[in-house]
Amino acid sequence: MNTRATGQNNSENASDSAPTGAQASVQVQALLRMRELILAGDLPGGARIAELAIVEKLGFSRTPVRAALMRLEQEGLLDALPNGGYAVKTFSERDISEAIELRGTLEGLSARLSAERGAPPVVLNEARECLREIDRLLSQSALDADAFSGYVSLNARFHALLSEMAGSAVIGKELERVSNLPFASPSGFVVAQANSPKARDMLIVAQDQHWQVLDAIERREGSRAESLMREHSRIAQRNLREAVLNQRLDQMPGVRLIRKRN
Repeated sequence: MNTRATGQNNSENASDSAPTGAQASVQVQALLRMRELILAGDLPGGARIAELAIVEKLGFSRTPVRAALMRLEQEGLLDALPNGGYAVKTFSERDISEAIELRGTLEGLSARLSAERGAPPVVLNEARECLREIDRLLSQSALDADAFSGYVSLNARFHALLSEMAGSAVIGKELERVSNLPFASPSGFVVAQANSPKARDMLIVAQDQHWQVLDAIERREGSRAESLMREHSRIAQRNLREAVLNQRLDQMPGVRLIRKRN
């Protein structure tokens, strides 16, 4: 009798946990779809978000849509309105520059902590192999669209591993948040520079900095590692200036969120 009751309780607990997992999955799907709509310009900058309209457009219930709206506000893609609801946020060139600066500061701190605390050997090995793959990619005399796409993926992987090395959930979460802004990710301006004759040269410089910061972390040189990552973010700042100057922003996701100068 007791065994039967225990089995019944276990069954009930399992059925209770299943909707929780399913609900989490739906919330993630709603978040990804809404982020895509914003970055593609389907939800224009400054536009007020009507929750019911999003529910109808995406086919999700109100609960995951509401959770996605809250997350996107935390990420900085939406503004919470005083009377309730949200509006799609827009960005100035200065906003973008400051977001890149913030990412560089956080990555510098993460690199310093990794060096001072000692990075896990398994993560160091993964980072080293990631850089070897980038080296192989950049060994080509000319880079085509597939090569640039491969670089973006590998670069994102390497920066994620750098964040993991520090073992700090707090810094990792803040890095994820700032990197989710459409222009502040480590590869935010790589695609915009793809047609530039200097594009491969800039990637080679960035790759050398990758190897240098990994070396500093392995040697437990915290200040050097931090300085290198701060300098590394300067490449993104330069790419931002050149992309704006040469009007290459139309090649980037989220371009419609940039407020045009008067």
